[in-house]
Amino acid sequence: MASTFFIKGKDNQKFARKNKNTAVKRKNDGNTKVNPKAKKPNKHNEEISSDSETEGAVVSNKKKAREEFEYDETPQEKKLRLAKKYLEQLQEEEEKKADDESFETDLIAGRLQEEVLEQKGKLQRLIAKDLLPPDPSEIRVLRGHKLPVTCLVISSDEKYIFSASKDCSIIKWDVQSGKRLHTIKGVRKGDQHVGHSACILCLTISSDGKYLATGDMNKLIMIWEADTCKHLYKFTGHKGPVSGLSFRKGTHDLYSASHDRSVKVWNVDENAYVETLFGHQDSITGLDSLSRERCVTVGGRDGSVRVWKIAEESQLVFHGHNGSIDCVQLINEEHMITGADDGSVCLWSVNKKKPVATVKQAHGSHGDPGLERPLWVTSVAALQNSDTVASGACSCSHNSEVQLWKCSQYYRGLELLFSVTVPGFVNSLKFSSSGHFLVAGVGQEHRLGRWWRLKEAKNGIYIIPLKRKQPAAEDANEAEA
Repeated sequence: MASTFFIKGKDNQKFARKNKNTAVKRKNDGNTKVNPKAKKPNKHNEEISSDSETEGAVVSNKKKAREEFEYDETPQEKKLRLAKKYLEQLQEEEEKKADDESFETDLIAGRLQEEVLEQKGKLQRLIAKDLLPPDPSEIRVLRGHKLPVTCLVISSDEKYIFSASKDCSIIKWDVQSGKRLHTIKGVRKGDQHVGHSACILCLTISSDGKYLATGDMNKLIMIWEADTCKHLYKFTGHKGPVSGLSFRKGTHDLYSASHDRSVKVWNVDENAYVETLFGHQDSITGLDSLSRERCVTVGGRDGSVRVWKIAEESQLVFHGHNGSIDCVQLINEEHMITGADDGSVCLWSVNKKKPVATVKQAHGSHGDPGLERPLWVTSVAALQNSDTVASGACSCSHNSEVQLWKCSQYYRGLELLFSVTVPGFVNSLKFSSSGHFLVAGVGQEHRLGRWWRLKEAKNGIYIIPLKRKQPAAEDANEAEA
């Protein structure tokens, strides 16, 4: 028995197996018989277990290899690998979209360049050379005001026109159908609704189309909701008739001008007054603004045009007309157009104290030979950031004219394009933002007074389409030539 303790390991394993077998045999002793075929499943099971062990070893080896690989790769190497992979993907996408990308890049570059030029006030879209005189039959007339139309404005989406009149009413028009969508009637004693009780001289709409502001002879400014024409606020503070209103583009900051010779700044969102600016020596007759924190005004008989730099608390003063300057419009941040009762139309640059260009007797003259007087320029309009402007006049005869002008390159001069005959006083002019049409507010009397009256004229709004030359037609004409 002692010799069994010195048997080798393999022998011990065999001995252990024998003991197991004997144990099995002992269990099977008795009534049951040992089936010799019962060993086969054990062999089969042993083969399966041995295979699973080898597979587990392979899997564990792979895991170890992965762990070793992950462990061996430093964070910097991983970043480099991912960066290379990302660059390869980008390169593949760019190769697939090479044409599209180049086209989009050109568009983006052009848009950015336009925005930079617009901010600097140097953008000039050349549109005037393609404009064609409209056919008189294509001019639409909208009538609804009982008294002369004094002012109007077009919404930025070009769907609606808002007009005001000496009858104290405000009308919202649908451009496409020409129908009246809403009318805010003037107020008389005993009326319960909210409205103006005096002649409305000016109105403006915010660039997002949310607010409409109107000013009247009773020194009041009223704020309306443009969509529903619901009254919101009433601003008081001016000591004379409110003659000019303008929202700063992209904001709800409102500038107002008055015959009290002051300019006021309001915040419509906060329903608040901000500040008052002084400088004019006579009644302010016109006001305009764009996106910069500044506005431009004209001072009637004081003969000055003033650019108010509100943030800097300073102003620029310009002189050039010989009569009362009654209307002004900004072309861009650096250039503007004005009209006066001396019959002249002037083009200005903020960098020069005198007009860049002046057209005297822009609409002709009237009167007996030797006593001729120039026709009064009552309104001007400008298609923003373009080379196209317009002017309107009042005539003692039955017919007046709306004239379209082309600004030469770099805004150095004015050239007449064509005229459109309109019966009555052209009290207001506005271009649509796209330049597809021009709207004129016409009446039997001048918007600021009743010096004379044209009975033959009719109070209304004239929508003048502005057609452009088609490139295909030009090419065909050149080919025939």
